[in-house]
Amino acid sequence: MSRRQIGRHLKDMRTQVGLTLAQAAESADMSPSKLSRLEAGKAGRPRKADIAVLCEVYSAPEQLRAALEGMARASKDSWWSSYEDAIPDTFGAYLGLEATAARICWHDPNIIPGLAQTDAYARTMITTADPDAEPGEIDRRLQLRMGRQGILNRIVGAPDLRVVVGEAALRRPVGGPGVMAAQLEHLIKLGRSNRVTLRVMPLAAPIYQALPGGAFILLDFPALPGRDDEPATVYVEGLAGELYLDRPQETGHYRAAWDDLWRRALDPTRSEQMISHIAKGMRR
Repeated sequence: MSRRQIGRHLKDMRTQVGLTLAQAAESADMSPSKLSRLEAGKAGRPRKADIAVLCEVYSAPEQLRAALEGMARASKDSWWSSYEDAIPDTFGAYLGLEATAARICWHDPNIIPGLAQTDAYARTMITTADPDAEPGEIDRRLQLRMGRQGILNRIVGAPDLRVVVGEAALRRPVGGPGVMAAQLEHLIKLGRSNRVTLRVMPLAAPIYQALPGGAFILLDFPALPGRDDEPATVYVEGLAGELYLDRPQETGHYRAAWDDLWRRALDPTRSEQMISHIAKGMRR
């Protein structure tokens, strides 16, 4: 669970017991600004001691308290902790979300999604995004991106990854025809696995609901003890920064857009046929 999710649960518990931010902070012997940062997921890695005292103030069920404390420990020991020098300030929150998601629905009309990129494709994308970066920095960022793909190989707890990629992303020769052909062949292999479902949105498809909004990632999570469900989060990345959306009215719009995408895109068999055809053209 990411610090954003932990913060959201802390805020939910506070509002359920009817305490203001100032009242809760006073009872927990912490400043209102610190509690505000904790609730917003902006206070760095949440400390077990802070979660424990807040759960005490809110009379949280023992199961929920134990789950939140366990997630805080897991956040501290996350595999990407050793890559902090390569992680942009606002991207660490996404890594926590991605690592704990039960389902990841990823739409990108122009780029192969990061969890499906080959080493050579990813290196080209990283270098293009920051052409002034030192070779060592590029290597660190590449290791981080490739490391993220490990979630797909978990024996237990691997997410259900669903991807809708635009045909334009398949035809753009990132890194050259050879690199791109290998990338497309990698996509075919992933699409045949039982943990990844891949669909292609053809350029000839009529306009669809998500087209004006561009790329986005919709993440669903397993529910914590004592909760019926865990709110979804939408992640949108842009040149000016990242956007995290978790209010039901916000995520609802993206879920409707995703359902429309999933319905209109080519089915997995026809998607593989298109990818294979384009890959053969790249190899010539």
